[in-house]
Amino acid sequence: MSSDHDHEKMEEARDGEDTMEINEMEQTKVRLMRAYVESQDPSSQEVDDLMMRRFLRARDLDVEKASAFFLRYLKWRQTFVPNDSISLSVVPNEVAQNKMFLQGFDKQGRPITVVLGARHFQYQGSLAEFKRFLVYAFDKICARMPGGQEKFVVIGDLEGWGYSNSDMRGYLGALSILQDYYPERLGKLFIIHAPYIFMAVWKFVYPFIDKNTKKKIVFVEKTKLRSTLLEEIDESQLPHIYGGKLPLVPIQDS
Repeated sequence: MSSDHDHEKMEEARDGEDTMEINEMEQTKVRLMRAYVESQDPSSQEVDDLMMRRFLRARDLDVEKASAFFLRYLKWRQTFVPNDSISLSVVPNEVAQNKMFLQGFDKQGRPITVVLGARHFQYQGSLAEFKRFLVYAFDKICARMPGGQEKFVVIGDLEGWGYSNSDMRGYLGALSILQDYYPERLGKLFIIHAPYIFMAVWKFVYPFIDKNTKKKIVFVEKTKLRSTLLEEIDESQLPHIYGGKLPLVPIQDS
């Protein structure tokens, strides 16, 4: 198979990435990847093909790179989440900030999470706890996905955000967890109410965002906020603070 043909097939796979169907080329590569990673880490036998495919797609269907990427993920998961779940008892400060919510689905059936950036503050030991809280949150969001869906949507609301909320290590930590351990899970990130001072932080973070993630980030103008969200989310599924019908539900209560 020529490299041009390979590239064409890869683009087709990328175009259809919101479907659960695995095409022939991807199937072959998933089988090759599975054979290798299972020989290296037998615990990978419990992982389904769709998860393997997400890691493959995140490495542009390169089996060797995707296999190494996936094995690093398994090693991380075994040490960072030894009981396969994060208990709320180990993230009390994060829960108390009440900054993340989970309710509703967009028109594609993707769960919607809302993050209120102005409620995030650093404290002593906050980076480690924040990372654990993110894993708790991402696991909860992924568990909520209906059959036929692999991705979620984030509304990042920066209303009232100021320098006291700025947490460069936290932002880079969140980005690393999303890209390294939950690849191909983000469907879209709407950044709303971004104040001018946030853009200095954004310029610093932006180079660390991979090309596939960059395509999924949308800054929404205040005057077009409701209309932009309604293009992708039905009014019945939109949080009431954005003109919809749903109350915000803290992620720990959802």
